[in-house]
Amino acid sequence: MQLTDTTVLAYIKELESNYEQRIKELENNYERRIKESEYKYLEIKERYDLLLYKRFGRSAEQLLADEKQPLLFTDESKETEKTNKGPNEFTEIKSHKRNKGGRKPIDPKLRREEITIDIPESEKTCACGAKLSQIGAETSERLQIIPPKIYVEKIIRPKYACRHCEGTGDEGKPTVRIAPVEPTIIPRSIVSPSLLSTIITQKFELHLPYFRQEKQFQSIGVTISRQDMSNWQQKAYKVLTPIFVLLKETVKSGPVLQMDETTVQVIGEEGRLDTQKSYMWLARGGPPGKTVLWYEYHESRAALHAKTFLQGYSGYVQTDGYDGYDAAVKELPGIIHVGCFAHARRYFFEAAKITSNKSSTKPSSSEEGMNYIKTLYAIEKTVRDRYPLDEQKKMFLRVRQLCAWRPLKEFKEWLEKLNDEVPPTSLLGKAIYYSLTQWDKLVMYLKSPYLTPDNNACENAIRPFVLGRKNWLFAQSPDGAESSCGMFTLIETAKQNGLVPFEYLMNLFEKAPLTKNPDDWEKLLPWNFIYPKN
Repeated sequence: MQLTDTTVLAYIKELESNYEQRIKELENNYERRIKESEYKYLEIKERYDLLLYKRFGRSAEQLLADEKQPLLFTDESKETEKTNKGPNEFTEIKSHKRNKGGRKPIDPKLRREEITIDIPESEKTCACGAKLSQIGAETSERLQIIPPKIYVEKIIRPKYACRHCEGTGDEGKPTVRIAPVEPTIIPRSIVSPSLLSTIITQKFELHLPYFRQEKQFQSIGVTISRQDMSNWQQKAYKVLTPIFVLLKETVKSGPVLQMDETTVQVIGEEGRLDTQKSYMWLARGGPPGKTVLWYEYHESRAALHAKTFLQGYSGYVQTDGYDGYDAAVKELPGIIHVGCFAHARRYFFEAAKITSNKSSTKPSSSEEGMNYIKTLYAIEKTVRDRYPLDEQKKMFLRVRQLCAWRPLKEFKEWLEKLNDEVPPTSLLGKAIYYSLTQWDKLVMYLKSPYLTPDNNACENAIRPFVLGRKNWLFAQSPDGAESSCGMFTLIETAKQNGLVPFEYLMNLFEKAPLTKNPDDWEKLLPWNFIYPKN
């Protein structure tokens, strides 16, 4: 092939074009890698700063800036007038009553014993010879406490027999007659309702493990082993099976069901190591006035457990953003999934703690996100205070929707705008991603007056379990984990319905052996429970 000047020039131009294109590709690739490295560095730095904060910082989720909470139903013009007053203007402050300092009064419900400290009779006569008259008295109060005491209730059942005929004259009846044994929660044991209630409440309400209770009993001269206490817990749980059936039916009979889960370590699970984590699931629900907290143990966090529990339920289910709930709800008809703004706020809170600039007067983007959510909570509180559900349910729902739609609209527009500007791997990017992907579920709380913006009531019910877990560390067996969930259910449900757990359990353990039909068990539910008259 003969090269000409034209061919050579075309070849040179082609080489130059390819070279320039290659240079651009390398530059773009280099810039992309630099940006990826910057994102990676930012992600690692934020993780490190967040770990430092979680280790040494405050855990309360509050705004960094001391901003005034926006108010509803106020006249903006009047608020502006107040803030725009000149420096030489004065406002007259009316006098007010100041709370008296000092110690708070002792609860009047506590039993009182009066002790009178009087002067001697010889000093009750005046020098003039007249007898002194009482013109008043000074009173003061002190708290007294009686150390825990334990005593033995000795039950005597006299035996009777006929010495004359030795029973031959009345063959229809036994030769030796004796009163039947009264039914007890655990037959042929030393357990009384008060003892069992003390043991259960100390472990599951006061978080005192059985080995510590064993030492406590020894200090007052009684030997009760931790193994005995564990066995009594198991037996009591089985006796109370009918009431657990009723509680599970009730928790799924209300308009709203909140769910959450946390880890628990269980020893002796078949086919699993003792170091593997299992899960305690919690559901909070029931009709108004019949709140139930249902605790349930499972070996894993699989969506199958949530799906199995929700079988037959129809209504709203409010949870966090765990995908397992999505998978469970999608396969069940009649269930509407609701999200949790508290979890969305938590993402912004973590980002705000790491990325905020305290020297700047302008709030960061993370704080802006928290402010949007804070406004929604202010609306919720104000409307609930003004329109109580038991009196103006429809009005509450309508006013809440009217007040919340604009802040929600602005919040979503703000999220969508920042979504293209913020690195997705950063803490703020994750907060934005969570809020946008959960958005349809987050705004669903506006549909029912029984729904709130968050799942906090359910999360708060998990805290007693977490506190107890720090003390007793693990469950000795799957059966023990299951019965422990049952005891937590009884205690926390009693508290939700205004009962004292110790008194409720003591009367429940006393009456449970006497129940004969479902109606008797219904009467023992917390909202039907009536304290016996002394």
